[in-house]
Amino acid sequence: MNISRRSLLACTPAILGAPLLTLGSRPAQAAQVLSVGLIPSEDSRAMIANSQAMMDMLSKSLGMPVKPFVAADYNGVIEALRSKRLDVAYLGPFSYVMGTTVAPIEAFAVAETKKAGRTSYHSLIVAHKDSGIKTIADLKGKTFAFVDPTSTSGHLFPKAGLLKAGFNPDTDFGRVIFSGSHDSNAVAVENKKVDAVAIADRILDAAIAKGLAKREDLVVVWTSDPIPESPTVWRKDLDPELKKRVQAAFLDVKDIPWSDQGMLNGFHPTDDKAYDIIRETASILHLDLKAMK
Repeated sequence: MNISRRSLLACTPAILGAPLLTLGSRPAQAAQVLSVGLIPSEDSRAMIANSQAMMDMLSKSLGMPVKPFVAADYNGVIEALRSKRLDVAYLGPFSYVMGTTVAPIEAFAVAETKKAGRTSYHSLIVAHKDSGIKTIADLKGKTFAFVDPTSTSGHLFPKAGLLKAGFNPDTDFGRVIFSGSHDSNAVAVENKKVDAVAIADRILDAAIAKGLAKREDLVVVWTSDPIPESPTVWRKDLDPELKKRVQAAFLDVKDIPWSDQGMLNGFHPTDDKAYDIIRETASILHLDLKAMK
């Protein structure tokens, strides 16, 4: 599979406007201001305004000023961590795992929103009930929609799941398309434009709530193992005392609006091992993460 580092880094929760958290460009021991970067999904001023409650809570807990900064995208974030120009960052699951191959970084916290109610989610393969599809074997010769070649739950995980089940997604479908979004997949399968689709469970729930699809019209054919949510990471060489303060500050953040992610229940501790499932999926797909450029 030919997927570039740039494209895979770009297809992360950044697309949804999830915050990218970065601790200033100075050495950690000398840092007096916590600089917090945001990936924009809307006007930069709106992004800053919508994240201000989180900035204020982090500042209070850390006992230092926290200033938001709107970044352009994830490209260059891994290099900035590697070169020690950034100390802390919010990364997507796959971008984090790729980052560990080139930079000394480590996951330390993961967010739970009220909307999700958990720190993991699932990839689903969903068919319209009228398609007659009930099992993976029934997908043979059918039309199918993935989301995007670089989507974790909309392509990479379901493709790996199909391969593990003995189904070759490159040859066994009748026709395959990439719709470009999870919502588009929900609409496509509801309206019978395709027989089945890949989609994230939480996004399917939201699409049903928005009236884009009806649950009674759909059949879940396959469900992935839990996929860990996007981690907040730090450089491993940060001062240990600063690490304790930063993690404690994140774990103190609760019950506030968090950008366009909705209300935040809070952060939970995590570690690198929690993302081994991402590495296993990359291995099944023969992705050489270190070689991606």
